[in-house]
Amino acid sequence: MADDSYRKIRMLLASPDPVKLRAGLQLAAIEIVKLGSREARPLFEMISALFYIDSLDRPELVPVLDEAVNLAAGLGRSWIIPVLLEDLNAGDIKAQWAIAHVLGRIGADAVAPMMGKYVSTRDQMLRIFILYALGKIKSAEVVKAAPMVLEAAGSPDLEERDTATRTLGKLMESIQPGRFSEELNRQFVERLRANLADANAGVRAKAIRSLGKMARYGHLAASDCGQLKVVCRHILGTDDENDWDRAYIVRKEAEEALTYF
Repeated sequence: MADDSYRKIRMLLASPDPVKLRAGLQLAAIEIVKLGSREARPLFEMISALFYIDSLDRPELVPVLDEAVNLAAGLGRSWIIPVLLEDLNAGDIKAQWAIAHVLGRIGADAVAPMMGKYVSTRDQMLRIFILYALGKIKSAEVVKAAPMVLEAAGSPDLEERDTATRTLGKLMESIQPGRFSEELNRQFVERLRANLADANAGVRAKAIRSLGKMARYGHLAASDCGQLKVVCRHILGTDDENDWDRAYIVRKEAEEALTYF
């Protein structure tokens, strides 16, 4: 890459102006096509600096951040996935959310490396972001990660349990009915029903949402749906027991899930 192109892209991507940032990303995309993805690592380093954008503080930069995520996801899988997994451990939550989205958009090629990293690390936050990223992948390849996510949904760590409970439901969106064994499906239902009794309302809400997704995408038997209708009515307080879940977010999710059972 010519020095003048590099300097121009670096100058544009260092600007706080969304117009200049988007211009810089467009030039970077052109250079990546010219160079090939493996030679584009210096450009990736500039692009990934945008992952630290605070989208709550600068909402006008959300489209820029989305473009940066898409551009990074389009780079070569062989070298970028290990770099992203390393950066995922960087400690800045804004960047971690963005990197998780990049891994999700990379898709099937990222599943095995993420699983390997999850198993090998003792860093709890890294494990949580890997679980979150797995839920962003729209590929049947995520079926391989299902047992791992299932185990995480029973973790004693609240954040890991919460994230895995959500991710179980997200996996259902990408997997065709019948791909899970009857035994694994049974374990999904048992774990999610157990999480309906969690002390944390967020976990309970995600558990009923994920059960709703199991029904919506054809992963629940009619008998399970019948039982879960009863559970939802109990959560909502519309049964004879009149003992509803006190958390509004749980009742809201139960009301929506009830339409799929």
